[in-house]
This record gives sequence, structure tokens and C-alpha cells, in this order.
Amino acid sequence: MRFVSISNISSWLLASFLAMVCFSMSVSAGEEQVASPVIETQVGLDGGFRPSGYRLGAGDVLTIRVYGEDDLTREKLRLPDSGVVSFPFGDLMALGMTVSNFEAKIADGLRGRFLVNPRVSISIEEYRPFFIYGQVEKPGGYPFQPGLNVRKAVSLAGGFKERASLSKIFVVREGGMGNRAEKIDLNTSVWPGDTVTVEESFF
Repeated sequence: MRFVSISNISSWLLASFLAMVCFSMSVSAGEEQVASPVIETQVGLDGGFRPSGYRLGAGDVLTIRVYGEDDLTREKLRLPDSGVVSFPFGDLMALGMTVSNFEAKIADGLRGRFLVNPRVSISIEEYRPFFIYGQVEKPGGYPFQPGLNVRKAVSLAGGFKERASLSKIFVVREGGMGNRAEKIDLNTSVWPGDTVTVEESFF
């Protein structure tokens, strides 16, 4: 009769466990994920909440406050396609900047020649729109709403058409690499500047 030692069994179990872990990690790494902007909230100088990781883009509506300096305040300023905002010290490019970084950039421009210790606060009054096309009743651009996903975006666009394919929905993220379309589902988040396309089902 042949006996198997406890140490051999333990070694076999350990090897099997490690193999399963490695396999799970490789499968997870191979899954394609749709990158989403990081939108976290933080408290501004005015006591209100605003996104900390959100990057500004053309179409965003901002209120820029310089405390104690009403003539430097910009109320409900819509960022133009150029992304340039004019100040007495010069023009600043806002596109692609976070709210915090743009605040710091304005404060740096004011510090010294204009103000000793400028306090700048920016709030986003309105986000730039997202776009949805294809097999929806009312394709086009719509105002972004925090917490928006594909299901809600389709509702804003009047719902699906009869031949819409629920398994063929794609998004192009604004600023994404190569404007590559990524496959998504109804629960995927939609962000400002996104272009969602619902394709037609042939079955």
C-alpha cells in the first residue's frame, strides 16, 4: 500500500491555491474597463460643494469669485471653445484644468501687482452637455446631471426606439485616447462631453 505524506498534500493544496489566484488576476487584468473621470466633492471657500477631480471643458458655466474684489468676479461665465478666460493681468487657459488648479492659477496671476493675498473660489453652475445618438427617440445634446448613467440618459432622450440593441451601446469619452468607442451597458456612468451611441438590432 502506498501512502501520501501530509507534507505532500499540503504542498499540492498550496500550489493549487496559488494557481487559482494567478488565473483570477489574469482574467481581471484582461477585462476591458471604460475609464471614467474622477469626480469627487470638496468644500470651496464659499462653503459649497464642488468637484475636485473634474476637468474643465468648453461649455461649462462657471462663477469665479475673488473675495473683496467685485470687479474681478465673473458670474455664470460659459467657457468658449478656446477655453481662454480674460483677466486684467492677462488671458488664462482653463481647458483640461481641475477647479482647484484653475483657482490657484488665477490667484497666482493676481498676487503681487493686484492683490497681496487673493482668495479665489470657482463654482460650476452648469456642466457641459453629453450627447446621445442612434436608436433613441430624441437624439442630440442634453445637460449633464450628477449621477447620470446610460439608462437615465436614454430616458432623457425619449427612450429606446423599437429596433434598439441593448447589447450594442458605445461611448466615446471626451479627451479619451484616440476617441475610441468603448462598449458599455445601461448602468455605465455618463459624464459631461460623452457621446453615447445606441446601435440598431437586426434580430
